[in-house]
Amino acid sequence: MPPSSSEPPPSPGRPPARAFAAPSRTDPFVRFASGFIGGPFGDHAVAPPRRRFWSAFVVITFVGLVVFAISWLQKYPCSAGGWIDYQQYTNACYTDIRALWGAERLNEGAVPYRDHPVEYPVLTGWFMGILGQIAYRLGSVFDTDGGPIFYHLNAVVLFACGAAAIAALFAIRKDNRRTDLPDTEPAASTAREDHRRDPALVYARPSRPWDAMMLAAAPVMLVTATVNWDLFAIALSMPFFLYWQRGRPVLAGLFLGLAVAAKFYALLFIGPLLILALRQRKLLPSLYTTATAAVVWAAINAPVAYLWPESWLRFFELNSERPVDWGTGWYVLRGLTGWDRLWDADFVNDLYLVGFALSCIAIAFLGYFAQRKVASGDGPAWTADAAPRLAQLCFLVVAAFLLFGKVWSQQYVLWLIPLVILARPKWGYFLVWQAAEVGYFLAFYGKMLQVSAEDGRGIPEELFLLAAGARWIAVAIMCALVVREVLNPRLDVVRALPAPPRPAARPPLPRGASDPAPTAAP
Repeated sequence: MPPSSSEPPPSPGRPPARAFAAPSRTDPFVRFASGFIGGPFGDHAVAPPRRRFWSAFVVITFVGLVVFAISWLQKYPCSAGGWIDYQQYTNACYTDIRALWGAERLNEGAVPYRDHPVEYPVLTGWFMGILGQIAYRLGSVFDTDGGPIFYHLNAVVLFACGAAAIAALFAIRKDNRRTDLPDTEPAASTAREDHRRDPALVYARPSRPWDAMMLAAAPVMLVTATVNWDLFAIALSMPFFLYWQRGRPVLAGLFLGLAVAAKFYALLFIGPLLILALRQRKLLPSLYTTATAAVVWAAINAPVAYLWPESWLRFFELNSERPVDWGTGWYVLRGLTGWDRLWDADFVNDLYLVGFALSCIAIAFLGYFAQRKVASGDGPAWTADAAPRLAQLCFLVVAAFLLFGKVWSQQYVLWLIPLVILARPKWGYFLVWQAAEVGYFLAFYGKMLQVSAEDGRGIPEELFLLAAGARWIAVAIMCALVVREVLNPRLDVVRALPAPPRPAARPPLPRGASDPAPTAAP
């Protein structure tokens, strides 16, 4: 039904209406699954649906809270500590949070960096330190072990971080603006760039709020949400994408700096940001973001580096000294080939640096040159929504870091989940990849049981190599699918580009007529 004349006019800078992408119409897996609860979104339904309470955001948040609650129960057997008979492996409930309560001397009231070196970036160190002090003092007041208090405090705060990440991803996909457009008029400030662009192009992509359900309901979230403090860094990295999409480079830089101060993987976002800026010849906003992130990171790290330099350097030293870790590509290669040199940490460091550097060069080449000559009709080339998206390149860089890295902890999958959703929000292969990750999670604890127990429990090395190899291949295939959509933007559901027009069919010849003879060559 067309809007009535009494409706208010659209706000400035926005088109009068936005397309809405219903997952049950656009995603084959969701369309199939919707058949069990009533079928796909109807042709005559209101898009988006108008509900007083059970809106898309409420439903997604509720699902996320249910997943977090199940995750809490899954880790509960290990929350008390004092693990007996390798219960942390038999129950697959191991968590670094509980283990580091004693290893980092938090049970003695130690302050991270001041009293004990910490193997994490500063913001994560302070995160565990603040909650550690609270748990230590509560344990002293109530004369009880502070370890369970510490774990449960962390679980509550991390679940809040997970909910914040879901909310940020929901906002990113509900808005779903283009960021590759030039300004339609000059301006001195870059704070709100969308006002200087054509709104019809800025908001040409459909609204996709239901993409956030992929983060809320990710199967691997059930078992890895509180293995470590990675949800904290994810909650800080998602606003970076949100504010960059909204044309707020300083706020984007603020959250990027916080995310890097929590987990270093977010530093990998800067490369794709600068490559796309060079491609679009709009370097200034990306420099604002990078400079702000650098200032924020330095402001957080400088006091610790000055007061306790040896403790601050522990994180960097550990990462350079660590040998090949369980389940990495190098571990699988060593197990399959027996190559003894892969036991040498320095040699693997060199291989990793070469492999990752070559991958970054290839990703930079892809980001700068892919679809540069594409134009829309007779208009300028930038009207075509064909440039690689920031999230696509960020996913490829982080995935390459893991594929070629010598450390790939089980919880690192949390880094990839929101990036996969932003890069390629398709449920089908997403669930295949999640199955590979859950399979590796279970195989990892089976392997830990096998090397720890002396009674023959656990799984053989061959099965662990199979699970680790399947995870490596699953991530590599996801990278290939993302590259395919970068090279063919019409496959990218985020853009929802129309199919190219088909050539007109040749009209049938009159009855009895035959094809004209070819013209004789001169």
